[in-house]
This record gives sequence, C-alpha cells and structure tokens, in this order.
Amino acid sequence: MSVIEIAKQLIKCPSVTPADAGAQDYLGKYLQSLGFEIFHLPFYDVPNLFARIGSGAPHICYAGHTDVVPPGPAGQWTYGPFNPTVADGKLYGRGASDMKGSVAAFAAAAAAYIRQNGAPTGSISMLITGDEEGPATHGTVKILEWMAQHGHTPDVCLVGEPTNPDHLGQEIKIGRRGSLTGTITVHGKQGHVAYPHLADNPVPRIVRLLDALASYKFDKGTKFFPPTNLEITTIDVGNTASNVIPQSAKAQFNVRFNDKWTRETIEQKIRAVLDKVKEPYTADFRIDGSHSFLTKPGAWSALVRDAVKDITGKTPEYTTNGGTSDARFIAQYCPVVEFGPVNATIHQINENADVQVLEDLTRIYARVLELYFKS
Repeated sequence: MSVIEIAKQLIKCPSVTPADAGAQDYLGKYLQSLGFEIFHLPFYDVPNLFARIGSGAPHICYAGHTDVVPPGPAGQWTYGPFNPTVADGKLYGRGASDMKGSVAAFAAAAAAYIRQNGAPTGSISMLITGDEEGPATHGTVKILEWMAQHGHTPDVCLVGEPTNPDHLGQEIKIGRRGSLTGTITVHGKQGHVAYPHLADNPVPRIVRLLDALASYKFDKGTKFFPPTNLEITTIDVGNTASNVIPQSAKAQFNVRFNDKWTRETIEQKIRAVLDKVKEPYTADFRIDGSHSFLTKPGAWSALVRDAVKDITGKTPEYTTNGGTSDARFIAQYCPVVEFGPVNATIHQINENADVQVLEDLTRIYARVLELYFKS
C-alpha cells in the first residue's frame, strides 16, 4: 500500500486523544502482514501499540502517535476532519501532518525495506501511543517501561513529529527545552478604594514580583539551545467592581529552559528572584513538559541527516526549538532524534500534508533503514 492509502485509513479513525477509534487496530494488522509481532498495550484508558520484527541487535525504533487534537468546528473544514481527501496535491484531514502521515510513512518505508531486503538482520520496531496530545502519562512512558522489562529497549530511536517549518529537509530536532509553569498568589485585604488605609491592595505587590521575573535574564543560551525564556500568561484578581480593592491577586507564568538548568535548579532560581523583591507571596510550580534533553550530534544524528540529504538534496540543520514531544521520555533510554513532515498546518482547521512531502518522507525513512543496517 502507498503511504497515502495508509494515511487515509488512519485519518478515517476519529482518534481524538485518548480515543483510538480503530487506528491502532488497523496499523497493527498492516504491520502484522509484514511480519511484525504485535503487542497491544492499553494502560488505563490509553490505547498503545508496540510492534517489532526481528529479535536481535541492532535495534532501530520509530516512535509516533495516532491520537489527534480535537478538530474544532467540523463545518469549517472543507472536506471534514475525518474524511481524508486529496485535492490540489495535498492530503486533507486531522492528523495528516501531526502525525498520522508520518506514522503511515514509516509503515510504508518498513514495507519497502522488507520487500527489497527481507527481514532485517537486527530489529525494526514501532512505538505508537494514543496519549501524546493528552497528559502523556499512560502512553510512551508506560510503553518504554514495558519495553525495558521485556527486552525491547532499542539502540536508537526516530520520532516522526512534524519538524520542518516550510519544506522537507530543513530541520532535525536533536533536543527540546524543558517547560515549567508557576502560579504566584499574593494575599491582601479587601476594601473600598476610597479608604485604602483600611485595606491592603495585593495588585501593586504582585506587579513588582512579576516585573522582577519578566526582566530577569536567566542565561545567554547554550551551544545547542536559545536563552531560557519566561513569559507571564495570566494575571487575575477576580474583581467585578471598579471601586473595590481585591482580596488577592494570582498570576501564572511559563518558562522554557535550556540544558543549563534542571527542573529543580530553574525552580530554585525563580524563587530566589522572587525572594529578592521582599514581598510576601505563595507559589506553586508544576512541570508541564519535562527536563530539557539533548542528543549530542554523533553517528545517529549524522545518519538521519545523510538520509535526508540523499533524498532531498538538502542538509538539515540540527535544532532544539519548538514545544515538547515524547522524545523527552525516550532520551532516557537511547539516542533519539526527531524528523517528520512540514508543521505549517498542524492543529489547524483544514490540516493537510503535501502528497509529495509524504512520499519523500517515506523514501527518507526507508533510506534511514538502509543506512542503519548497512552501517
């Protein structure tokens, strides 16, 4: 089957996270027809799939997800979010780029490799979750634990997240920044604005705290990462009256940090910055993504880069920008890089992927397999 035919079958399944709606069943049956051993691994309400052909080393794993974000108003889609349609050289449908198109490309690439070379000398596997677009607690993390317990830990991994901004061959992700969200609360005393001496306004105090955070320069960046970045996202006092001093003020912020920091050290620094303001406050922190991770350029990233260059004629740049991905979990087990289609329409109405991009991506993934087992 062609990559477009496989992608269409996956897009037909309305697998809005964490529902699967048959996507992994279809993929499992297709991979089984190629000789893969199939393991369906549901954890709580999250469907997951692990498939492997071969039992020895070297072991290359492709990681991806079949869950998608909600489609939004279905009536605003030209062809419908789960009605895959090819028009004007593009495949339309939710997940076409993020990331059913990429999953289909790897499945088609594996089929092409096996058809030409037979079963690999080592192993090819696929780690597919239904929880990447959700909390990411019962998906890739749990599959990796299961893989380690059952002797399936790979030597290298390729994640098919859409990594290219404009055209295929621009970027390979070799790392991602960490992400932490904090909430600051300042308590005051409610009162009438005409009698401020009888109240305690928390708003000026929280403003001073936020100004200290917003103006602080955490670092200048590192070799592979941009400077750590903190953004204030909400400020709220819950006040519906213009003549009332509020009882309390709350603000949230998010910080994307590079490999100079860990989750613990970035929290310590944030608290130190706030403490210097000498304003009483309470703060809660939660980790949204994970620690930053980096797969330093080496043999694995070079092999993927060579495969991309062989097919596109372009030498992709190693980057670490963008949001988080499940590669952050895989990095704890083996070297991992990310390369996938163009990300221009992901999570949008009328999400689409260029047919030629998906076909070329399939060739790239097949070339990765050729180079990997040849080396």
